[in-house]
Amino acid sequence: MACTINEEDIKRVKAMGCLNNKGTDLFNIRVITVNGKITAEQAKVIAEAAEKYGTGEMVFTTRLTVEVKGVHYDNIESFRQYIARAGLETGGTGAKIRPIVSCKGTTCQYGLYDTYALSEKIHERFYKGYGDVKLPHKFKIATGGCPNNCVKPDLNDLGIVGQMVRAHDKELCKGCGKCQIELKCPMHAAKVVDGKIQIDENICNNCGRCIKFCPFHVNDGAVPGFKVYVGGRWGKKTAHGQALSKIFTSEEEVLDMVEKAILLFRDKGQAGERFADTIARIGFEETEKLLLSNELLERKEEILAD
Repeated sequence: MACTINEEDIKRVKAMGCLNNKGTDLFNIRVITVNGKITAEQAKVIAEAAEKYGTGEMVFTTRLTVEVKGVHYDNIESFRQYIARAGLETGGTGAKIRPIVSCKGTTCQYGLYDTYALSEKIHERFYKGYGDVKLPHKFKIATGGCPNNCVKPDLNDLGIVGQMVRAHDKELCKGCGKCQIELKCPMHAAKVVDGKIQIDENICNNCGRCIKFCPFHVNDGAVPGFKVYVGGRWGKKTAHGQALSKIFTSEEEVLDMVEKAILLFRDKGQAGERFADTIARIGFEETEKLLLSNELLERKEEILAD
């Protein structure tokens, strides 16, 4: 059966996260999970809605949303009302902030910060708070708990990676024949040289795996932090995000950095280009200068008013 829905209505519901199954009056509807974590009750409601209004099938997207298949155009609003009873909504499309992707760093043995808590704050402050802000293109954000990079933060427009910033006190080093720091370092960045521990800064990724293993407490004083990558992209054209030179040591700094990046993209970006293209056009040096200053936040009202 050919599609009978006009293009204007297809575009209208796409903005609500409802994607047309080409050639039909059926739609796949994206249910936002905030960061890939839902309750048993929410999962139950999504399943009920899929059976009641769709084909009964659900697929999981790379942005950690749940896509319910085969909902007829006439049932879209009923579907949305049904899942709203569990605090769920549809969306995740358009030239704006996309659903936040998070790894399970909160509970993972390698996680260096509470990824679910931070991603929920980003969801509320930017996915929801900037929901009506039109950008030059989509803007994807990922929160990764450690340098294992399971959610590929550096392939997102903005990616956050947990860090453990070392504070080695070499005066305490005894030059042990079997150095526990050296043995525990998965990057092989630590070595005892001339009786003292040495760390190759070009190799160390601040994973924190060596922290507090030294019996003489050489590296007990590490500080948790966040590395921020900007300008990553995956798709037809790929780009690895570039890390800002500063490692941030508070969530508030990171949240401000996310906001600055969004404001920069809106202010400097050209219609149809990704953030990676904007950065390439204005230069990473200028990008970092703007992101590490307060200029963009000071001009926030002006930038959002355009």
